[in-house]
Amino acid sequence: MGSEGSTPKWATEPCIMGIDEAGRGPVLGPMVYGCLYCALSYRDALSSLNFADSKTLKEEKREELFELLKANESIGWAVDVIDPRELSAKMLKKNKINLNEISHDSAMGLVAGVLKMGVLLTEVYVDTVGDADKYTSKLSQKFPGIKFVVAKKADSLYPVVSGASIVAKVTRDRALHNWMFDETAENMHRNFGSGYPGDPETKAWLEHHKHSVFGFPTLVRFSWATCTTYFKDAVEVIWESDNLDEDCSTNKNGKRQLKLSSLGFTGRRKSSEEIESSGKGRCKFFQARKLEQLVQF
Repeated sequence: MGSEGSTPKWATEPCIMGIDEAGRGPVLGPMVYGCLYCALSYRDALSSLNFADSKTLKEEKREELFELLKANESIGWAVDVIDPRELSAKMLKKNKINLNEISHDSAMGLVAGVLKMGVLLTEVYVDTVGDADKYTSKLSQKFPGIKFVVAKKADSLYPVVSGASIVAKVTRDRALHNWMFDETAENMHRNFGSGYPGDPETKAWLEHHKHSVFGFPTLVRFSWATCTTYFKDAVEVIWESDNLDEDCSTNKNGKRQLKLSSLGFTGRRKSSEEIESSGKGRCKFFQARKLEQLVQF
């Protein structure tokens, strides 16, 4: 999502970009990274548009400024909306990706996307995530032809980042307002407050919408520590794979592991005849369901 239409003529001039996020801390909804870019020669004019850190502005003013920048042909913008399920999945996977890494990847994706459009970026201003010097070095290594300025409170220091802050915040607010629930329970409602863990209205919504077996609706970032307190009395789930004993092994911690060979992953692709003739067969889980290895699709 972002500026529509062909690449503007001014994009071939040296350009600046600002990057900021909205929704890093909430337990509900997506995290949104936004960017705003314009010609370097438009920097002074940009300052006159009275952009400010979105957190200091009322919702009505943010919406007004967002519509103004969208209509301004001298400005371009883009967003990356990161779904709460994606955030949780990355943070809980075996090789965990922390929130800082997710943030860095999103910011770099925005830079790469704008460069791909043919915009001549020469300076990029970023609101820092983690150590500013390390973040600057990371960005500079990825994009060696661009000057990066990474700073705390960049959305209060640089108008181009303030504009990006408004883009990100309005996009997130609209995403929450228009959120389409995958779940269809009759007692669900949208009175979830700000989405921040300390908000009483958010706490009440989480308490009301928890399920002892299925957890929370997909709006919730279930990897947040806030969520664990709601499931002290949750139903214990025992996975079938925990009880498998055929073609399984035990690791040094005494926990059962499913061998990759059981799932058909080997150094080379084996035929079903080879698997049968090996005498090992496949795990009971697959045998009971008459599941076969897919080799062509």
